[in-house]
Amino acid sequence: MAGDIVPIELGLTDGNAYTLWAPRWREDDEEWEAFLGLEDDLYGFDDVAHLVGYIRTTDEEHDLVDHPAWPTVVELQGDELVPDKRHTYDLVGVPELAADDPTPENIAELEDALEIVRTLGEVCELNTITKFFNGNPILGAVTAGTRNFVGRDGQDLWVRIGRLIAKHWDGVIDALDDVLATPEVDEAAVVAAEAELAAAASAEDEDEPDDDLDLVGSDDDSDDDDTDARSLVDDDDDDTEAAELLDGDIDEDDFWVNVGIDPIQITTSDGEYLSLRCYLDDEPIFLGKRGSIFVFPSVRSITRFLAEDDDHDLTRVSTFDDVRAAATDGSLEFEVYEDNVYVLPGLAEDIADGPRRVDGEQLDLAVELLLDAGEYADDDAVADALSSTTPLGWFIDYATNPDPKRLAPSPPFDNESEAFRALVHDFEDRIDRKA
Repeated sequence: MAGDIVPIELGLTDGNAYTLWAPRWREDDEEWEAFLGLEDDLYGFDDVAHLVGYIRTTDEEHDLVDHPAWPTVVELQGDELVPDKRHTYDLVGVPELAADDPTPENIAELEDALEIVRTLGEVCELNTITKFFNGNPILGAVTAGTRNFVGRDGQDLWVRIGRLIAKHWDGVIDALDDVLATPEVDEAAVVAAEAELAAAASAEDEDEPDDDLDLVGSDDDSDDDDTDARSLVDDDDDDTEAAELLDGDIDEDDFWVNVGIDPIQITTSDGEYLSLRCYLDDEPIFLGKRGSIFVFPSVRSITRFLAEDDDHDLTRVSTFDDVRAAATDGSLEFEVYEDNVYVLPGLAEDIADGPRRVDGEQLDLAVELLLDAGEYADDDAVADALSSTTPLGWFIDYATNPDPKRLAPSPPFDNESEAFRALVHDFEDRIDRKA
């Protein structure tokens, strides 16, 4: 997801190296991208414990220290810094992978490996890698999925790519090996991290269900238990900050479920906001007026508005009197469930990088919000722009419903990115930020 700092694992000559990658983020109207390192050095650690120890104890300058998410990374649990499968790259195994059959799985894995190496080359200014990609545009065929490798011509293309990689990949790996560096790490911090990681692994093993045991319970109970929720808690000491999200379970006696109105959280380019939405005969109705959506920076501010102001469209809902009463007597509490949390920043940039770079769930939720807001404002242009017959709609459908057997959209995706950016811009113009 754009704006994050992601732990990654790189398979290099001397073994696996664990480090951090910050995909493109925007700051002061400029785009940045970085890895954990300093100047000409790419920092890599032999295991996650050493990476965690370094993150928690270093007071040295490095290329991620000014990233907006760095303070959050320092506070992460050790197991949260273990790279997931998607961010584990066997770089020394790329020639062998390219020599295998062009199955959807192999193509996807090769695409990921080439993309992270290309990025490393650009960020670390490695001329060997930059020349390899710039001088061999045929490598771009891998980003289109299986479509380029069907039939005899497709097989020939795959073979040509494999031979190209076999010829030049040693130089690519050597360039990465040359910039890899491992800074000193406080040994006590490493020991503490090892213990923390071991405890997390043990707890995960204990949580694994025993296949030999019969699980007793009704379908209704399992549905409730498997549903994640987030609660928005008012901070009485700060009336300007958005409410804090906490994990919880959906309660059948939940106030908002009973009134049929959902609290929603929207992250825009200038902050996080709260609002309300419901559906009347499948028509989205927001806390707003004449197509404009009212949003609030805190639980206190939205509660005060609900208690004092009746000039909005939710007054059409028969249960809104219950909401007003609870806001007035101070009993109103807010819960925002995961499927009502919408994060818009960064998606346009991710779209430019291709469907495999997009968080499909986040994009799907954003599209839901844009469509609902467009319908609420009687703006058919939003649905038209997101129709599956448009390049953007086709891209979104592929990204949110991945299927290696389907025809993939073809890069570049600059037009799709700009079209989505325009929709987000129009949406942000449509919201009315309340104090």
